[in-house]
Amino acid sequence: MVETAILSNSAWTALKALRRTRPAVERCELCALELASRHPHLFELETRRIACSCEACALLFDAEGSPRYRRVPRDVFYIPDFVIEDWQWEALSLPINLAFLFVNSANQRVTAMYPSPAGATESLLSLDAWQQIAGRNPQLERIQPDVEAFLVNRVSVPHEYYIAPIDRCFELTGVVRKQWRGFSGSEEVWKSVEDFFSSLREEAHAIHA
Repeated sequence: MVETAILSNSAWTALKALRRTRPAVERCELCALELASRHPHLFELETRRIACSCEACALLFDAEGSPRYRRVPRDVFYIPDFVIEDWQWEALSLPINLAFLFVNSANQRVTAMYPSPAGATESLLSLDAWQQIAGRNPQLERIQPDVEAFLVNRVSVPHEYYIAPIDRCFELTGVVRKQWRGFSGSEEVWKSVEDFFSSLREEAHAIHA
């Protein structure tokens, strides 16, 4: 049976970084330059924290191999021909039909998370089930560890599958946490989830096997 841990340290740290009270003027966390509303993010490897950055500082970490930071990419990719059977999804033992999966470079494992009323919730995967899915979908090989995730929306019909920046995944988590009401959510939260994916779909680039 797959165990579930509520709010892993890495998830909670990243979520707090995105949900903390924003100052009137947001600044780069490396050089203190004033930032526009849309600005780059960096992933700090040691703390597993998402940091706001100016473009100049972010460019310093575009190259692979930085010992401290990795730049979070901005591009979103849609996978229109993703191959997965219902039983394969169920084998992952995720309790809802929204989830994002990413490679944690600290332990070289695929980590699965899903939005919940408590925030980001981590689920320990069945690696065999994941490997079967990944083996049928070579597009997943392009996911950058830590800073990109395989984002799944099986709430919508048809189902949607993306490779998305990790900060967008935590943005979705914030939407769910903020608006969830009662046992099964609310009309408002599911409308907001639909709006989130509608926006994501508009900016996504399609990739095929």
